[in-house]
Amino acid sequence: MIVLDTHALVWMDAGDKQLGRKTRARIEQDWRKGEVLVSAISFWEVAVLAERGRIKLASSIADWRHELIAAGLTEVPLDGHIALRASELNGLSEDPADRFIAATALLSHATLVTADRRSLAWKHTLERLDART
Repeated sequence: MIVLDTHALVWMDAGDKQLGRKTRARIEQDWRKGEVLVSAISFWEVAVLAERGRIKLASSIADWRHELIAAGLTEVPLDGHIALRASELNGLSEDPADRFIAATALLSHATLVTADRRSLAWKHTLERLDART
């Protein structure tokens, strides 16, 4: 089971070559099993990026989210357990979204798919897959 960091989700959907072949194969494998998760915070991050013109979506953020979930992506809502676990992640970025996403992966017993250097270098037992590989 995997949790996609926000940029990995965007790269996957756009067919971006920044997403490595090994990672793309893992996503496809887990997708067939219904084991690709994303934190709800990632949709907020994408909405902010689109609003600022940093990314362009082919449809509204609401439609984009609906299409991904209808295709098999599992959205994990933010709840108190995730929020509290995120507050305990010493040494990780202070960015709340990064913390929520990492906490989602930890509590889901999933591998975090990310290209974020700080998340990859973080000294923790969380299993990670570099999205660029």
